[in-house]
Amino acid sequence: MKQWLSFFLLFVMAVSLAACARNKEPEKTNTPGAESNVLKETSAPESESVQSSELQETKPLPQSDGVKVLVAYFSATNTTEGVAKHIANGLSADLYEIVPEQPYTDADLNYNDNSSRSTTEMNDPASRPAISGAVENMEQYTILFIGYPIWWGEAPRIVSTFMESYDFAGKTIVPFCTSGGSGVGSSVSNLETLTSGATWLDGQRLRGSDSQDTVMEWVNSLGLDFGE
Repeated sequence: MKQWLSFFLLFVMAVSLAACARNKEPEKTNTPGAESNVLKETSAPESESVQSSELQETKPLPQSDGVKVLVAYFSATNTTEGVAKHIANGLSADLYEIVPEQPYTDADLNYNDNSSRSTTEMNDPASRPAISGAVENMEQYTILFIGYPIWWGEAPRIVSTFMESYDFAGKTIVPFCTSGGSGVGSSVSNLETLTSGATWLDGQRLRGSDSQDTVMEWVNSLGLDFGE
């Protein structure tokens, strides 16, 4: 009897030990956000971010000295002035107005009066109205735009005064005019005879109402190197 009881007690103890062993097995963990926290801690290497910064800091290219351009004009009624300013603004060029020492009055510009000042001057090829002021350092300019209205198919005589006042040798001269309907006519060829050693381009008639885009379309079509 005692022997059987001993075996029974041993059997109970064995079963109890086996149950305890199963309870001590590690449980699987599944902590929320664990993977996302690891991803947040990763970042690009410091050397890579420095390289990106260096690539963005590009140095500007050196600018060329450019070509000096002068836009000179005579405008008795401010019509040619508007076109001249369009060219000067479009090219960032210097602007010079040919101002007569004796300003023209409305009576002077009366084309229907045969004795008016403008009529008298245009009837005399030798007439040279005086100019107030002068261009400083004309030698610095490589390209000259010269603008004027058309009077009796010609440039006003005061423009002849201007062309005879400077040495244009080696310069490129671009004439332009404004008129109610007349073209450039012989004005360019007649002005060209007053200079020596300059390269003259064909003249262009423009309208005072032309926009800067229209004027610059013509300027850009000339094929000149403005050093931009």
